[in-house]
Amino acid sequence: MISFSRTARSGEARAGHLRTPHGDVATPAFMPVGTQATVKGLTPADLRGCGATIVLCNTYHLMLRPGVESIRAAGGLHRFMAWDGPILTDSGGYQVFSLGPLVRIDDQQAVFRSHVDGSTWHLSPERAVELQAAFGVDIAMALDQCPAGDAPADAVAEATARTTRWAERSLLARPAGQALFGIVQGGADLELRLQHAATIGAMPFDGVALGGLAVGEPPEQTRAMIERIAPRLPDDRPRYLMGLGTPEDITFAVRAGFDLFDCVIPTREARHGQLYTSQGRLHIGNARFKDDPAPVDPACGCETCATFSRAYLRHLWKTREVLWQRLATLHNLRFFLDHLERLRAEIVASGR
Repeated sequence: MISFSRTARSGEARAGHLRTPHGDVATPAFMPVGTQATVKGLTPADLRGCGATIVLCNTYHLMLRPGVESIRAAGGLHRFMAWDGPILTDSGGYQVFSLGPLVRIDDQQAVFRSHVDGSTWHLSPERAVELQAAFGVDIAMALDQCPAGDAPADAVAEATARTTRWAERSLLARPAGQALFGIVQGGADLELRLQHAATIGAMPFDGVALGGLAVGEPPEQTRAMIERIAPRLPDDRPRYLMGLGTPEDITFAVRAGFDLFDCVIPTREARHGQLYTSQGRLHIGNARFKDDPAPVDPACGCETCATFSRAYLRHLWKTREVLWQRLATLHNLRFFLDHLERLRAEIVASGR
């Protein structure tokens, strides 16, 4: 199981410690996304080197490839991917939602066709818990139904009610010792979100997540949800904001009271030539970097900035060398992890 303790507070912002079977996580914390048992381009040593303490993997993708039996045969997900730190797995609810016409959802389960080969799969709340327990992860997520940002009110209400029923079934299905987080849904309806936060928060989950944001609603609406809902979530358990993660979003959410974050932005933006720096984002393909001897960010201590120039990195990007992916991802992740470390230090320094 896991335990969580708050060590400092500054306004609504919290610093704390999340203790898991595979190590402790100082919060607020960013979880690099290793959807298919790998953070794209990086080794576990790379992850440790840039400051990662916990990673996120995805149940939907892992059940399709390599499959639960292969992971079980390897001794669990930690051994399979050679990562000895904590792992949180998303239940796959969002990925099922994103399949659109390939999925059919009823109260019992989601039935969908694989995006890989078109085969038919079934995912129920019980099966999602079973899979994550078989993976041997530190934190599992309950299966939820994520409505589209522009879904009509009756569809949002139905998805939220179904998420509640699935949450109850997930709790009944979890094996002893398996940490499990519940998920708050409710679409763009703030009052429904607040009601659902109270409902999920009253259940005996080990943490509570806010899901289904940034799926089409205006950014100001997203922030209003974050600000209003965070204080309504249990104070004695981790609060996890799912899938939303520019540095500005994370700063806002930390100050609102959230503890855990994940987002594909650091790795996805790296693939597209975007690098985060203390002076703002830059695109390495710009001509002005062709002969630039400076590091990406003189304020950064990552391997990329300590070793290579902007000119060299631009060369890698322009020639599509595979080394670009590793160096750019390593830098972006280090930037995000350092950003969380600074936010945590600010809370401790000014908090109580």
